[in-house]
Amino acid sequence: MADEAKSALTIDVQGSVALVTFDRPHRRNAIDIGTIHELGAFLEKADRDAAIRAIVLAGSARDYCTGADMTANPDSAGEMTAMDYRYASVDFQRFFGRLWDTETPLVSAVTGTVAGAGWMLALLADLVVAAEGARWTHVFSRRGMVPHAGDPYFLPRIIPFHRLNEIAMLSEPITSETLHSWGIVNRCVAPDQVVATAMDLATKLADGPTRALAMTKRLYRRSLDSDMLTAFEEERSAQALISTTKDRREGMASYLEGRPAKFIGN
Repeated sequence: MADEAKSALTIDVQGSVALVTFDRPHRRNAIDIGTIHELGAFLEKADRDAAIRAIVLAGSARDYCTGADMTANPDSAGEMTAMDYRYASVDFQRFFGRLWDTETPLVSAVTGTVAGAGWMLALLADLVVAAEGARWTHVFSRRGMVPHAGDPYFLPRIIPFHRLNEIAMLSEPITSETLHSWGIVNRCVAPDQVVATAMDLATKLADGPTRALAMTKRLYRRSLDSDMLTAFEEERSAQALISTTKDRREGMASYLEGRPAKFIGN
């Protein structure tokens, strides 16, 4: 019981980058409801903390994330309660919606195995660094299930249609090299270089105009669910808002003065 009560996340803030590591090796880093609530609360806090300007999501030990841990919990009588599948993934849907809407730049650092909901935990990040030979398995059809936990909404927005059909319907393991060749993974590196590469990318993002980056994320995501005129109007509003920031003035000043910009995230 003490092991289960332990936090499943370790958070190490290095400068302006927070390295968040999933640490449930006894469940191969499958994420349970407690973990997603904890991570969701951290994302909420990070979006309001000017000191955290980028986040790296990593997995401990040999796995990144093997999916959602949706095993039933013992009830007060010590017996396993039945799972009501109408509501089984609601908490996960809400969490992945929160992850998708997070303003702080996100980089995933993928090593080992990715399965089920782990795909979204990896691919909803803004940039994806994956280990060579890492094994990605979309397990739902293999188990006679349909994709859930938000998968049918998010993955078609990230993965090309026929590639997604191959992933989801054949349910065969795919390597990081294949996903890199398909343009789904940004960097494919040796396993011992994954976290360092992700931290390097996150540091570059953290050194950027983070308010403008947050607005860029919002505009791209919103455009997937809006018509052209709405997207144009939101673009105009974003331009007006960002024009008032110190980083926007610094960007123009550095250009005119022929020097690198020094952004402060404000």
